[in-house]
Parts: sequence; C-alpha cells; structure tokens
Amino acid sequence: MMNERDQEIRDLMRMPLEVLLDKAGSHLRVCKSLDILHQVFAEDIFKEIQKNNTQDKSTRIILPIGPTGQYPYLVKYLNQNKVDLESCWFFFMDEYCDPRGNALDISHPLSFKKIGYEQLLNQLDPSLKLQKDHIFFPSENNINQLDGVMEEIGGIDTCYGGIGIHGHLAFNEPEKNISNLGSRKVKLNDFTITINAIRAHVGGNLENFPKEAYTIGMQQILGSKRIKLYCRSEGPYNWAACILRISLLGTPGDDYPVTHIREHPNYLITTTYDTLDLSQERNAKLI
Repeated sequence: MMNERDQEIRDLMRMPLEVLLDKAGSHLRVCKSLDILHQVFAEDIFKEIQKNNTQDKSTRIILPIGPTGQYPYLVKYLNQNKVDLESCWFFFMDEYCDPRGNALDISHPLSFKKIGYEQLLNQLDPSLKLQKDHIFFPSENNINQLDGVMEEIGGIDTCYGGIGIHGHLAFNEPEKNISNLGSRKVKLNDFTITINAIRAHVGGNLENFPKEAYTIGMQQILGSKRIKLYCRSEGPYNWAACILRISLLGTPGDDYPVTHIREHPNYLITTTYDTLDLSQERNAKLI
C-alpha cells in the first residue's frame, strides 16, 4: 500500500487545479481568503442551529479547537440574533493529556477547553440558555461515557472539524481499523507533535509537548449525518495543500484516516485559494 500511496500522492500533487476542482465537484468549496473561510464556517453552524430551532429540533454537533477563527464570528451571529441554544449539544473533539495521562487543566495555555471557553462559551450571552450539561470536552472523567451520551441523544447531526497534516480527524491518528474505533485516549504521532509544537507558538518544544490526548472516536465522526471539514494553511507555510488533495481524492485507507469520509454519503471540505495553490514545478520533481 505504501508504494501505491506514494505514487498516488505524487499524481495528486501534480494534478492541475482545474482537474482537481472538476474531480472534487460538490464536495469542495473554495473561499477567497482565510477570513472568509472563518466567516463561512461560523455561518454554517449558525444556520444549522437556526434551522433546527424553527423545526423544534435539537442541534447535536461536534466542534473543533483548530480552526478557531470561526468562533468570534459565531459569537457575534448568535448573540446579535438572540439564538436559543437550550436544545444544543456541543461535543468538542479532543483534548491534550498531561504527563500523568489526565486532560490538561483549563489553566494550562495549551488546553483546548481553555480556548473553547475563552473564544466561544464565555462570550455567549447567558440569555441564550446554553446548558452546561450539554457541553463536553473529552477527559479521563467522561471518555468512557461519551459514545453512549451521543447515542442516547439520537446521534450527531454534523461533525465540524479541521484536518491534521497526516489525515487525523479529532486526534484519530493513522491506526489499523481506525474507522471502527470509538472515543478513547490516544498517543499522538511524531508528525502531529512536530507541527502542533510549531503552530502552538511554543518555539518547537518537542520534548515537553503533549504526547497523548483524549479524542472523540472516528466511529462517531463517520456516524454523523453530515461531515463538514475546513482545511486551510495559515502563516508562511502551506502545510495543508497535500492533505487537502489526499482528503478529496485519495483512496480510503487507515494510513490517512480522513480518507474514510469518501465513503460517507454527505461530506464537504471548505478551503482557500491559497491552500489550493502550490508550486507544480517543485512538486513534480519530488521523488
């Protein structure tokens, strides 16, 4: 499989943009800028909640901490429109572990829970009535109950998320039979640790970066009615161009977990023109 995957990726990276767009079809949405992508992301969540409210339905969604640029816009849309959140269930995708195997404390600068509360939950008007017991961040205290909770409330409507450099969704790293695995504690692979240590502004401190995490399972993600992913590069490095192409057109396989969405009936990937753009000449010479 590895040699076949190597060649497949070479072909995908050499594929002209117009061919990629044609093959991806309705599964790809392209935004002019990263800021517009964040606005579109927020609008997607906002519109789903609004629609469900008008139909007296609950909203059951999985949310990421990465990307996070959508949350200031989402707060604005929800607060200004006084959207009722009482029937919403928010399951955040994952959380890093400390060296003892416990979820990072909310006081830790890398805590996803800290980011989620600072950028979204604490910014929502209390009058919107989001229920505290409808908010979940994976941890040692709830990891064995999460899948059951999702099932009890009728399953997940939409999984919103980003895509890791090696194709992880939440922290579902490449692993045999990944599509059937539920919520659990996982070991992060070297690719994830390296790029996250760069993007987290800790000076590339690999030695002390979290090596484990709690994650919602790939089974629960693939069991969602809809999957909406937002794949983007930011800063000076276009790290996401390759995984974007693999996600859209790569053969489904456990070596890149995101490829399993290709077998899902309802998925959409949103990206930016900058992420799609890459040096064809440079990639054509990679061996």
